[in-house]
Amino acid sequence: MDLLRKKDKPANPPKQVSMLILPTISSNPANGFLVGIGGNVVWFMGPRETTRISLIGFSASVTSKQQFLSFIKSSIYTKENRYFLFGDLRYFRYSAPTYGLGTDSPPDSTDFQGNWVWQGADTRDTEGAYPLFYDLLKIHETVSREISKNLYAGLGYHLDYFWNIIDDKLNLDTLPKQLTPHWSHCKLYGFSDNEYVLSGLSLNLMFDSRDNLINPYTGYFVNINYRFNPTWLGSDQNSSSLWMEFRTYVGLSQRRPRHLIAFWLFSNIQISGEQPYLTLMALGEDQKGRSGRGYIAGRYRGEDIMYGEIEYRFPISPCSQILGGVVFINATTTTNQTTQVHLFDYVRPSFGVGLRAMFNKHTRLNVNLDFGFGYKSKGFYFSGTDTF
Repeated sequence: MDLLRKKDKPANPPKQVSMLILPTISSNPANGFLVGIGGNVVWFMGPRETTRISLIGFSASVTSKQQFLSFIKSSIYTKENRYFLFGDLRYFRYSAPTYGLGTDSPPDSTDFQGNWVWQGADTRDTEGAYPLFYDLLKIHETVSREISKNLYAGLGYHLDYFWNIIDDKLNLDTLPKQLTPHWSHCKLYGFSDNEYVLSGLSLNLMFDSRDNLINPYTGYFVNINYRFNPTWLGSDQNSSSLWMEFRTYVGLSQRRPRHLIAFWLFSNIQISGEQPYLTLMALGEDQKGRSGRGYIAGRYRGEDIMYGEIEYRFPISPCSQILGGVVFINATTTTNQTTQVHLFDYVRPSFGVGLRAMFNKHTRLNVNLDFGFGYKSKGFYFSGTDTF
């Protein structure tokens, strides 16, 4: 690590490509014992002075329950920042708990007892959860061109294909029948409860003045994405949605730029039509999977979702950039059209603290450990890039 070199030695020249690889080991009821590998590759596609850094995150894991999880997530700037390519590719053979729609879910949430969470996965069976087993193929790719300084416009394609869906708690042979939120949503809106497709095109407008894609100290990031999912492109039903995202970073010290406050807001609004249950936006299902520290991934889901987070970032090492810390607070609200739960009827907050160890000062790549505490929920998170 170049931050550990002796002061009397000359600085190593920055590498054009930097890589961080980390092991993944965990255990939870839904997946059993999980082992895998993940990491990040960062590089410049042009001169550092005129080209932003590019990032690809990747992971592949297998479990003792014959499950498989893999993803490649990319944010790439071409030479001179002419084009921006944003990608999210996933293939899962997976199981995960779900909890219904709306921030009041499950309906008896007053009796809900949460558990410890590791990397967004539950560490033991949670009362009130509705586990779903499924295969998922996700292909989200957008290409945008710079039309003015820091302003980009472009097009994208988005595919979410779920199949082999098994609703673990569904039982239609008992009296009374044991129904689940997934089955009820599918039957209400005319979707198959075993397989469905959401396939669409998007129009994208983005403004990005951040000084670093991986670990910004200054700048703004604004992303507006309108997605239309027509049946002629493979969707089960016509629908449309709007994604809006805002991030900014406010410095607190000119001498120590790592001392700052970061803000993150996003919303996903269903504009028209209906979407299958698992394609509705949920907490922890953003591109980097970092929203909602303190909760199980997928804990809150809805036709509409709004999320906000504030993070105070500060240096700990007095004379170097190696060690830093964060304190954060976030809040989530989602809807349920069927039960007339609207945005802000219920708001679920969480808060936490974290440590940052800088792996490479030229790219600002950190190794992160966070502790989050939410509503009847708490968790640990280990990652190779900052949350946002």
